[in-house]
Amino acid sequence: MDVTRLIAIRHGETAWNVDTRIQGQLDIGLNATGQRQARQLGQALADESIEAIYASDLARAWDTARAVAAPRGLEVIAEPRLRERAFGQMEGRTFADIEANSPDEARRWRTRDPEFEPEGGESLITFRHRVTTVAAELAARHPGALVVLVAHGGVMDVLYRAATGQELQAPRTWHLGNAAINRLLWTPQGFSLVGWGDVGHLA
Repeated sequence: MDVTRLIAIRHGETAWNVDTRIQGQLDIGLNATGQRQARQLGQALADESIEAIYASDLARAWDTARAVAAPRGLEVIAEPRLRERAFGQMEGRTFADIEANSPDEARRWRTRDPEFEPEGGESLITFRHRVTTVAAELAARHPGALVVLVAHGGVMDVLYRAATGQELQAPRTWHLGNAAINRLLWTPQGFSLVGWGDVGHLA
């Protein structure tokens, strides 16, 4: 059976990451630290035999992917289904603001209610279906090859859960580092985990 190897990467740091502000599908670019992380990531993966690079079309993921693609002359392929979870009217707000002014929404979000759908946004159930569907579809295009997916923290969380069998409501005990290298395998039977949260290249 041909196994597809995946490197899944969360974009580099943004100013809104630092501010704990929900980005969702708003198009926020990398800050200076994020730009440096993207360059370090590109250097760390320079010797990998990557066949294709797919990225969310939001600037923070797109620019991170371009830093990986540039040294090897690859084109980044835009895949909007790799975007972050849509948080609707919660986007642009800080965690503290939501806790203070929307306590019911904050509780449902904090407890990972799978059916909680922020006004104008997506539920975790819908989001998981979107992410696992597109990741499997992209992996299936490249049997036996190495593929890079550059996306967002929520996307990484879904992929980790898919690879380890964690439920949507299970408390998160794993790190979703900016520009970390996460390695998975895909077969038609699903995803499995190889390595997670490698940030040695950012030291």
